[in-house]
Amino acid sequence: MQIEMSEAKIRFPDDTGELPDEMVELGRQITKLSPAVQAELRESYGRMVDCIRRRRRILSLVQEALAQLRLDIKYLMFDLEATRRERDQLRKQLDELN
Repeated sequence: MQIEMSEAKIRFPDDTGELPDEMVELGRQITKLSPAVQAELRESYGRMVDCIRRRRRILSLVQEALAQLRLDIKYLMFDLEATRRERDQLRKQLDELN
């Protein structure tokens, strides 16, 4: 089953922008080779495609996590400033009472 998936990847290089242009071109070049050579390269090419896709997914997840972290920090900074203002107001009220 894995070999069939790899064959499809080689026969139909990915032009959707998911893969780097160099990998698409490599896939096209592999399809021009003899079937025996294609068979030797098919598995390696498939692993590289899988690796690239996995790295892109990981990068996307990291970018999303960083965006969420930035948002969380903004909320925390807002809460901190509000807490400081409240503290300062309460101190002022205490000083006025004394």
